[in-house]
Amino acid sequence: MHDTVNNHNITRQNVAQKLIDYLHHRITLTELVDWAELAMMEADFDERDFETLRDIVSRLGLADVKAFGMTWEDCEGFLSRLGYRVSVKISEAPAMASTGK
Repeated sequence: MHDTVNNHNITRQNVAQKLIDYLHHRITLTELVDWAELAMMEADFDERDFETLRDIVSRLGLADVKAFGMTWEDCEGFLSRLGYRVSVKISEAPAMASTGK
């Protein structure tokens, strides 16, 4: 279930992929938080990016706490810090297009 935690080595790519999976609704917020909490307890972070990875993963572990939460801007900022650029593609839903509105 948590392949990147079981390997005990968390990289920029691992964290980015978890965020991407969350944004694409491939995993739930609960699954993202569970992965982050397990990573904080059991995994080693890539030494080259230790501070950034630890900071982002610790925030992901709190994303389900109302006082902390996680916004779209947070996700965009995390991915940017991991070396990724976010772009959004929006298209009209077929049901709405057929109504002529």
